[in-house]
Amino acid sequence: MKTTLLAGSYERFVWGFDLKTLKLSGKNHAEGEGGTGEWDEKKVNPRSHSLTPLFSYPSHNSSVRSVAACGSVAVTGGSDDTIKIFDLSSLSEIGSLIHHTGVITSLAFFSLTSSPSVPLNLFSGSTDGTINIYDTDPFVHLKSMKAHKRGVNDLTVHPSGRLALSVGHDSCICMFNLINGRRRFNCRLQKESEIIQYDSKGETFFMVAGQTISLHNAEDAKLIGSIENPNRVLCVAPAEGGLLFMGSEDGKLRAWDTTAGTMAYCIDDAHAARVKGLTILGSKGEGGDPSYMVATASSDGIVKVWDMRMFGNGQQPLPLAQAETKSRLTCLAGCSVRKI
Repeated sequence: MKTTLLAGSYERFVWGFDLKTLKLSGKNHAEGEGGTGEWDEKKVNPRSHSLTPLFSYPSHNSSVRSVAACGSVAVTGGSDDTIKIFDLSSLSEIGSLIHHTGVITSLAFFSLTSSPSVPLNLFSGSTDGTINIYDTDPFVHLKSMKAHKRGVNDLTVHPSGRLALSVGHDSCICMFNLINGRRRFNCRLQKESEIIQYDSKGETFFMVAGQTISLHNAEDAKLIGSIENPNRVLCVAPAEGGLLFMGSEDGKLRAWDTTAGTMAYCIDDAHAARVKGLTILGSKGEGGDPSYMVATASSDGIVKVWDMRMFGNGQQPLPLAQAETKSRLTCLAGCSVRKI
């Protein structure tokens, strides 16, 4: 599998990294880079991975606010009201989308479960209150839907591709029927939510409002459970086994076990600054191993990759790999493609 990470920054740059497994042999391969045969807490790269820089490109005229990647395609959304499109196979910018009149706050690709590395549609949300739908082959604008009165905070697409949810600055949640491209209903929330996300199966969805993360049934939006984080939650990513990873202002990486209703893991010193981006790398659907890696990005410019299998062993795990951009990072996305 070829795994690529992309991070956006306040300095209008987008950064690309290639996650590689270093090839070691003999005793060092069996015992780790230190050759001790034990878990060496002083090693930054205990599993012999590396983040190789691919590119750094000034993609926007102002800060990058959102990023999404699927297969060999990546998109970034900026404060300049523009979406930029990148071809990861050639590491080049291939076009722009200028159908919004506000900051691009959220981007999401939709692809079939049988072909998760082949994007079919792109969805974008903006502070202008609209959600746009694009065909990705080629990138053609299909539909613009009025979602919120005061801007879209976040959006998420159901794995079936039939429904989408959004939350906005007007403290409302909206559901859209993607078959006819119309808003199905909207409902005012008790508190404005900044993040909304379906789980991988589309059976539940999460909402984040400040320090509160709530889990809801996807069919009737009934509240299943909630948890209070000690600090404001800035990003989330659902993983397999009912886990929800979250990054917050205190620089910690936490995982909520939604099945048990408890906090499963916590890496106290994951980052020295706010965790601004979070993504799960790889999946069974992409023809590789089950997803066990999670990547994080912080506002002090650090990108790290973690091994979930090292969580919960009584020790604070170290990252598999890390890279420094010396930028104020704002968002993170990743994708994996099977090598031919």
